[in-house]
Amino acid sequence: MALEVITCSGEAVAPYLGDLARLRIAVFREYPYLYEGDADYEQRYLTAYARSPRSVFVLALDGGRVVGASTGLPLADDGEAFHRPFLERGWPLHEVFYFGESVLLSAYRGQGLGHRFFDEREAHARRLSGFRLTAFCAVERAHDDPRRPADYRPNDAFWHKRGYARQDDMFCALDWKEAGAAAPSSHRLRFWLRPLDA
Repeated sequence: MALEVITCSGEAVAPYLGDLARLRIAVFREYPYLYEGDADYEQRYLTAYARSPRSVFVLALDGGRVVGASTGLPLADDGEAFHRPFLERGWPLHEVFYFGESVLLSAYRGQGLGHRFFDEREAHARRLSGFRLTAFCAVERAHDDPRRPADYRPNDAFWHKRGYARQDDMFCALDWKEAGAAAPSSHRLRFWLRPLDA
């Protein structure tokens, strides 16, 4: 069956929240996030996005099943950990549209959905107006991390092609429990930025 891509905002995503939580746990368990997964945390995280009326969810459906998703919301509606790097540089939060995760089951990768996810989120930010910058952050691992799969390819080249610039001095820190770990630990995520009208 052909994949269907739909977008929704705010509370319209409610029917898909359970599927989204399961998808995030499944994909983020893979390298480089190695996230143990916590259904309660996922519900809280996604509900916060759903509460933002200007958020966007881009969903890839296969026969009605969510196999991929990408999110975004005004940075001002996100948490303090994401605000701090911008406030430290004197950048107005209301001018930044923040992209959350893009997650896609491995069987559906390599079919152009990564570009579609960015296209839809950027278009959504433009329709809202008032945003000058799009941003996201991503975890980084050491190149010699023994858990790194032999066939792993980072997304840096893809993000550069999309016009995003890797920030050398802009990070946030988030805690999560890695698979097999006894307790959560702190992880550093690097920001990537792009002028919306570039």
